[in-house]
Amino acid sequence: MKTNWPERVWVNSPVRLLIQGREARFFQDLQDLPGGGVCLEIGCGRGAAVKLISGRFRPRRIDVLDLDPAMVRLASRRKGAAGGVTMQADAQALPYRGGSFDAVFNFGILHHLEDWKRGLAEVSRVLREGGRFYFEEIYTPLYANPLFRRLLAHPRENRFRGPEFRGALSDVGLRLLPGFIETRFFILGVAIRA
Repeated sequence: MKTNWPERVWVNSPVRLLIQGREARFFQDLQDLPGGGVCLEIGCGRGAAVKLISGRFRPRRIDVLDLDPAMVRLASRRKGAAGGVTMQADAQALPYRGGSFDAVFNFGILHHLEDWKRGLAEVSRVLREGGRFYFEEIYTPLYANPLFRRLLAHPRENRFRGPEFRGALSDVGLRLLPGFIETRFFILGVAIRA
């Protein structure tokens, strides 16, 4: 699902980039990634997080994808020295072989997917054994309240909160590490592919 204009304004704002910077630092503190890995960011938007991922985790390559062709064009201009591929693709059907990545980064994308469980299964599939899934996800009380329901374009069926999301991680072979942060509005954490 593509984002609508209020969400594009938010994801392209300097405030969002500051939040992602704090989240990347949290991810690194919780479970660092050995330098030289191969990473994927799903739902990359304009590609602003590539610099954060590159600076903190020192990957050899970062592939980024987004469903929105306008965002892909913006991201392809920002890739810089990170290398890797920038493409238009759906996180529910990742165009990679199984076990392709050491890490997958998700800054609030799964709740946009019609079939978020399929997207989560795809993340697990493309991770190598021991690979890390670094994620920030928001729950329905934050985006499905009466005000935001009118402003934001999100799927309305088969949504998730904490128990469903944590259970789905386990169902696809991802082990949630202790130290994650969870409120009624969001979860921030790292899961390892067993």
